[in-house]
Amino acid sequence: MTYDFTTILDRAGHDALALDAVGAPGSGYPAPDAGFDPIPMWVADMSFPVAPSITRAIQERLQYPTFGYFKPSEAYYQAVIDWHRDRKGVADLEPRHIGYENGVLGGVVSTLHAFAAPGDPVLVHSPTYVGFTHCLEDNGFRIVHSPLVRDEAGVWRMDYEDMERRLADEHIHVAIFCSPHNPCGRVWERWEIERAMELYRTYDCVVVSDEIWSDIVRPGVTHIPTQTVSEDARMRTVALYAPSKTFNLAGLIGSYHVIYSDYLRDRVTTRGKKTHYNSMNVLSQHALVGAYSDEGRAWADELNQVIAGNVDWACDFVERRLPGVSVFRPQGTYMLFLDCSQWCERNGRTIDELLRAGHRVGVYWQDGRAFHGPCHLRMNLALPLSRVQEAFGRLEDHVF
Repeated sequence: MTYDFTTILDRAGHDALALDAVGAPGSGYPAPDAGFDPIPMWVADMSFPVAPSITRAIQERLQYPTFGYFKPSEAYYQAVIDWHRDRKGVADLEPRHIGYENGVLGGVVSTLHAFAAPGDPVLVHSPTYVGFTHCLEDNGFRIVHSPLVRDEAGVWRMDYEDMERRLADEHIHVAIFCSPHNPCGRVWERWEIERAMELYRTYDCVVVSDEIWSDIVRPGVTHIPTQTVSEDARMRTVALYAPSKTFNLAGLIGSYHVIYSDYLRDRVTTRGKKTHYNSMNVLSQHALVGAYSDEGRAWADELNQVIAGNVDWACDFVERRLPGVSVFRPQGTYMLFLDCSQWCERNGRTIDELLRAGHRVGVYWQDGRAFHGPCHLRMNLALPLSRVQEAFGRLEDHVF
């Protein structure tokens, strides 16, 4: 490996919610028992140093000591265009299709308000990213869940018959699509997206496609951008991206939309402007350019190898040594979604007891019920492998 994915960073006190929340009043993450240090495996950020090209780009900008009003540079738009062309196979992206969003969820909310009113139903698959739940509920929209199902091989699939029934019965005209899926880790195949988009076309749904995880996929797996599966998908979809998951830049805030339809783009951008808050941070702009550079690409390729190795190690461990715990080996993201139903039933324990037992030994995993996993736990594997191994060792010895 050229880049550093093995150093154990001391993130405490360095603007890291994943650790600073531990032991904080009311956080839900109590301090561990004596003798255990905290291993952050809940919030979806990474415990790796960022790509050197990012820090270098920020440092170079800091040499010029003014930070006034600005507009995104040509270099910013070209970096996004080149990234999508070379990494996603998208050859027709232009600067006018790209627009800043103050976080992916900000883009979700702007789109919802542009095409629906409070009280209107919005289709979302479940398990559901908790951020979708909060932004829908906080803005008065009515969530309609279409549950994903696991097939005979344990692979998460969309239930198209259920989707169609809900779209028809509830008269739904806006849907959120998560690709790759969080928290399940599915990277949808082209035919799956095509079939979903055909349903959305039939019922005239505007589709908000969250593709923030699209650059974190297993080697050999291909993410298919939703807008590329048909001309209709291209024109009815608001796609949302960010370098934040891929490059651990959530603290800099800097997402963007890709919208080909002039009509959709006008509605979404007009809504975003009305907040008078949807403006880019100048350092975020330079961070993206550094991330989407040649060196950033090489770093991201190594990252995906590291995450795939961590995923394989953890899933092999679960399958061999934690009977009663089930997990789908994610094709994308760096999150595991552990189904502990059988283990809890066999051992007469609740998911609350299991969650707290992990926290006591410093393994800070996340309650899956917030994601509509009834007896599930969500775990972040974007840590040095030695920390992943330490965490699962503690779970085997002290929890399971």
